[in-house]
Amino acid sequence: MNNPRLVEGTTQRSYGSTSDSSFPSVGFSSSSHPELFALGESITTNIYTINSSLKQLDDTLKALGTKRDNQGIRDKVHVTQLSTNQIISQTTQDLHRLTAMIRGKDKQFKLQVEALRGRFKEAVNSYSSKQKQVADKMKFCLLPAEVARQDDEAQGSQPQSEEQLRQLHEQRLVQQDLEFIHGLQIERLQRVKQIEEDVLDVNEVMRELAAMVVEQEQSVNLIEDTVENAYERVEGGRESLEKAAAYQNKRRKKTLFLFVFAGGIFLIFSVLIYFTWQ
Repeated sequence: MNNPRLVEGTTQRSYGSTSDSSFPSVGFSSSSHPELFALGESITTNIYTINSSLKQLDDTLKALGTKRDNQGIRDKVHVTQLSTNQIISQTTQDLHRLTAMIRGKDKQFKLQVEALRGRFKEAVNSYSSKQKQVADKMKFCLLPAEVARQDDEAQGSQPQSEEQLRQLHEQRLVQQDLEFIHGLQIERLQRVKQIEEDVLDVNEVMRELAAMVVEQEQSVNLIEDTVENAYERVEGGRESLEKAAAYQNKRRKKTLFLFVFAGGIFLIFSVLIYFTWQ
């Protein structure tokens, strides 16, 4: 899994993944856009935390059913999942805020937020998948102490032949199944149930992220419609001005014609009066 970074200069983080490749730059300037930068940094940190929790769950998965398995490791899974689920919920809200904040800004901002959203979605999917793997394995793996107790019971019977050993082994398997089915291991099942309840509803997170994309597209369409309407209003205004100018020129020509005509009539009358008096 790759790792995002918010950059202004050389800010960079490693996300604790199995890959050494780094995420492409995803950044906002802290000087010109301080609020965007701070929110982006917070989201980046949360993605790092989610990937760290993923690594912890992976380590736990490898330990389950081995000599390293113990109740402390299993209890830690519950604590890790509670805190990480809260971080995922908060990050989803932060991404929603960030999407709203970049409305009306240029395409570069939208690409940066889209990159963050993609890294977050990738981290959440991997984390949720690992949660389910851990819950399933915990359900079917006994703790070493439980296995040792059953071994002690088997050794106490002192079998005398291979047939008895085989029968005893089969009895152990049947007893284990009966204990699991009938609730003789209620405490263990309750712990497993608690872990299963902590498993993130990844579909809900994906729905919220998809809604952000739709909302962003609607915002872009609204901006385009606004620009188009403004252009139409400008064109309409220009046409109105042209009509007004044409009307004004026509009126001026008409007025000038009337003045010339009136002057001509006045001149004719003046000449007639002059010759009449002569």
